[in-house]
Formats: sequence, structure tokens, C-alpha cells
Amino acid sequence: MARKEFAHFEAVSAVVPGEGGYNAAIAVKGLGAGGAPHFHKVLEGQTFKTALSADDAASAELARLVDVNSEGELVW
Repeated sequence: MARKEFAHFEAVSAVVPGEGGYNAAIAVKGLGAGGAPHFHKVLEGQTFKTALSADDAASAELARLVDVNSEGELVW
């Protein structure tokens, strides 16, 4: 799991189980905020056989992430 911090949010690589495998995702949560993060699936249309390979792909996408806007949406 990779982590990246922005002005008001943190983003971490994540995995979402799906039909036939796993999806790569980025989870976003306010810095210091409680509660559950919001998951954004990345690499739509790609399913990975293992959670590890999905997390590796999510980590690579997280490295490309430029920012998280004030609504918690990913900015590429």
C-alpha cells in the first residue's frame, strides 16, 4: 500500500474485490478525519487476478496523481 499526502487529503493505493478478480483503486480521506475513505476505481476495465497485482497497479497510478480537489476527487 502506497500513501500520498496533499494539502487537505491523504490518498492511499487500494484494492476493491470484484467479479472475477480485483480492481485497482485509490482511497481518499480528509487529513485527520475519521470515518471511511471514499474509493475511486482506477484503470477501469482492468481486472487483476490477485490483490497484490491490483495494489501494485494502484500504487503506480497513485504516483501519477497530481492532487485531490476540495470535493475529494482525483486530479491527474
